[in-house]
Amino acid sequence: MSSLPLRVLIVEDHSLLVDGVRSLLADRPRYEVVGAVSDGLAAYEACQQLNPDLVLLDLGLPGMDGIDVIHQLRRRWPALRVVVFTASNEEHRGRAALSAGALAYVLKQSPQQVLLAALQHAALDKTYIDPALKLETLDTTERTLGETPLTLRERQVLKLVAEGRRNRDIAELLSISLKTVETHRLNLMRKLDAHNAAELSNWARRLGVLEF
Repeated sequence: MSSLPLRVLIVEDHSLLVDGVRSLLADRPRYEVVGAVSDGLAAYEACQQLNPDLVLLDLGLPGMDGIDVIHQLRRRWPALRVVVFTASNEEHRGRAALSAGALAYVLKQSPQQVLLAALQHAALDKTYIDPALKLETLDTTERTLGETPLTLRERQVLKLVAEGRRNRDIAELLSISLKTVETHRLNLMRKLDAHNAAELSNWARRLGVLEF
């Protein structure tokens, strides 16, 4: 293994948690925190600029669902190690994150030693699952996802609609045309049998695209 520290990017929208992780890793020469961003849409650009070896990722992010962020990052950088650090202890979210390419899944409420163990496993390209999270059973939401296939872009639009963003704002955030946003909304309403933004928001929660 290289003697150089692993370059770590933190993707987390709570600054106190970012500060806590920075402090935790500050005295550990194996890791170097090279940056932090607060939303999913910024993660890809940050990886391009900072070239991290490992991404510590929250799932409940504004802008883009964490599972979709994992898909996007791993598609572009197959060797990138992703450690999920989240408040979500739902089995279907854990399974989805690992299926998308995450190496480790850690709950925010767990002790610091659990996060450190996850980072150590990821550094060795080994899988680690928080002992507090049981993945033996499947949640029914996972089956719902399978029956309602949405494209990555549709999931991005669905999340932003559920966050209350206007079509024009969504177009600007995703760098697509207003007409394209409108087309995606129509496709979402057709696929999900939703008739307004409130029903789309309900679907975003059911599919795990929006967390609370």
